Amino acid sequence: MEKSIAVHRGSVRILRIFLSGIFLVAGFNHLIHTKKTVAKLEQANFKGFAHFFGDPETLIILSGVVMLIAGLAFILGFYTRYAAIILALVLLPITLSVQVGQIETLGPLFKNIAIMGGLLFFIINKTPNILKLSK
Repeated sequence: MEKSIAVHRGSVRILRIFLSGIFLVAGFNHLIHTKKTVAKLEQANFKGFAHFFGDPETLIILSGVVMLIAGLAFILGFYTRYAAIILALVLLPITLSVQVGQIETLGPLFKNIAIMGGLLFFIINKTPNILKLSK
């Protein structure tokens, strides 16, 4: 038997809005500062993980577009669970390729772990969509 935990609806909305900001900023930066982001990736210990999936510049542009679109859907509460899943799927390879294995990125590594926890909250829990498409 599951016990329910009362959570204020406004706190869930605030968490979603605050959490989405990192993806909107990162997505924008991936598109505006692509070369700088590629250079950062090339310095990472596990850059080979990213190279396995394709050309780093193309991956950074694609991840930027995906973060902007899914981040926008997430902040608006539109298909929140699906947006959170997509953002988690983008965050995981970025974290593994750029922050794992480098002591100087230990802070950003744990930041990404915390962000993943926030995304998991929305993946696991049913939260109402603010925007609904009418049939």
